[in-house]
Amino acid sequence: MPQPAKIYRLVGETIRTERKKAHMSQEKLAEKADLNRNYIGEIERAEKKITLETLEKIAKVFKLHITDLLRDV
Repeated sequence: MPQPAKIYRLVGETIRTERKKAHMSQEKLAEKADLNRNYIGEIERAEKKITLETLEKIAKVFKLHITDLLRDV
C-alpha cells in the first residue's frame, strides 16, 4: 500500500501527464476547473493535498472519471 506522501506525488504526476497530453497549461487547467494556477502547480508537485472535490473538477476538465486520475495509486 502506498504511503500517504507517495499517493499525492503519484496523483500529481498523473494530473501533469493528463494536462500535457491535453496540450494545456497550468493556467488553462486552473481556469477550466475554477481553481488557482498556483494551486495546480502545488498539486502537481505534491506540495498540497488534493481534495476529492478538486480531483473531480480536474477529472471533468479532462473528461475522465475520477478513478482515472487515481490509476497509479
